[in-house]
Amino acid sequence: MAREWSDDRLDALNEKVDLGFKHVDERFEQVDRRFEQVNKQFEKVGDDIRELRGEMVEMRRMMSQGFIGLAVGMASGFVALATLIVVASL
Repeated sequence: MAREWSDDRLDALNEKVDLGFKHVDERFEQVDRRFEQVNKQFEKVGDDIRELRGEMVEMRRMMSQGFIGLAVGMASGFVALATLIVVASL
């Protein structure tokens, strides 16, 4: 048995469709807020990684300088010992 589409039925259907889209819009707003929160967290993580990389570069520079200083000190000590050995043997 076919039902006729009266203006009242069409209006009721239109209201149901509008209500359904309203719920969809609300869900999308929730998803958008979640994405904003996640983006903020990713930005913070990115900032932390950049800061960590800078600290690692600084540490690598300081270690290189320390190793060069240690090598120079050891070489100076060996030269001093060699000089003492040569002077003592004269």
